[in-house]
Amino acid sequence: MANPFVSVVNLGCRVNRVESDRLTCELTQAGFTLVDPDEAELIVINTCAVTGEAEAKTRKAVRHALARPREPYVVATGCAASLHPEMLRDLSDRVSVEPSKVRVVERVCSLLGYEHDDDVESVDVGEVLGHARLGVKVQDGCNNRCTYCIVWKARGPERSVPVDAVLAQVRAAEEAGIPEVVLTGVNLGAYDGTRSGDEHVEIDELLEIVLASTTIPQVRLSSIEPMDVSDRLLATMAEHADRVAPFLHLPVQSGCTDTLRRMARPYTAEDFFGLARRIRDYLPHASLSCDVIVGFPGETDEEFEASRALCENVGFSRMHVFRYSARPGTPAAAMPDQVAPEVMAERSRIMRDLSSRLALADKRLRVGRRERVVLESGRMGTTGSFHRAAVADAPFDAAPAIVWADIMGIDDSGVLVCRMARDRGC
Repeated sequence: MANPFVSVVNLGCRVNRVESDRLTCELTQAGFTLVDPDEAELIVINTCAVTGEAEAKTRKAVRHALARPREPYVVATGCAASLHPEMLRDLSDRVSVEPSKVRVVERVCSLLGYEHDDDVESVDVGEVLGHARLGVKVQDGCNNRCTYCIVWKARGPERSVPVDAVLAQVRAAEEAGIPEVVLTGVNLGAYDGTRSGDEHVEIDELLEIVLASTTIPQVRLSSIEPMDVSDRLLATMAEHADRVAPFLHLPVQSGCTDTLRRMARPYTAEDFFGLARRIRDYLPHASLSCDVIVGFPGETDEEFEASRALCENVGFSRMHVFRYSARPGTPAAAMPDQVAPEVMAERSRIMRDLSSRLALADKRLRVGRRERVVLESGRMGTTGSFHRAAVADAPFDAAPAIVWADIMGIDDSGVLVCRMARDRGC
């Protein structure tokens, strides 16, 4: 009998992307054939619920999947499946909800009446995903209670992947020829894994262990909360600058202390700016990106200006700008002084314009420098500082690979124009 055709659709955050990649590998390992959604007998949708808009996209994605030509079953997993399972089940009797991602393959097998062969040959991670980088999920859940956030309810309390299991994922990427791994988690900086003898390992120690125990060419850290960036972490990044991407994504959320207090964020604007300066001391050429929310309840013109000014003074290389979205069941949704939609729209425009200007400024600073570039397709890739780059004289069939490249300029679309560095190894 031919292997059943399945497809995986991802919605939402970086952690969801990593989990969806993992599901793709697990389904292939179980013997399913991965196809485009139009050909699928069953579609797995990894859902998102971070905002009201994200939930609306989840419902739309499920309806769209149900309308595919082969009238597939749909298995919904992820945050929306955890928070609102009945909302998804009510869409169709072909929708099955499985909040637990570790049971998705089992649910798929059950729905399709398929018993996979436990003796199936091992699947090459790189062959299945075709990626130049692999996300390695090391942590899930969050114990913080930011007043705007619903994710802690969907994801549950913090829990960490044991160190040996993390190393196994990195080594799988290494063996598959994947040049970069990205350590990721819902609250990455809260990592508290264990080694033999119940030794506790935090995120800075985990990075040291990965670097010492593997030969993966480049490690990148995903989003990390500002209060979790320690001097030891920065020192490790600086000491291993030839293998750690010079990049940190810091969810600042606001650059105004009063707004941060209402958000229940555990730092001030001054604390954050001090952190940015400390990062520059250790890593002068690192790029910093951020998440920032505009229009949080009670945000005045003065508070917004303070937030805008901090972002400009830090000099982020990219900014993910979000308009505040009230989530039922969160403290912020019941706060007074909700900001008018048209005011949020204007503030979002201003922040996005700032983001474009800062991104260009950061790229200009890199012209004349040398950086590693992860080649992803043809001669296109991503620098360690997380800018898109074209390496004009790289072998066209080299990807996936990592090379040292000299940055010569910026093209009209904002891509860094590079040439292979002749006196550095790959």
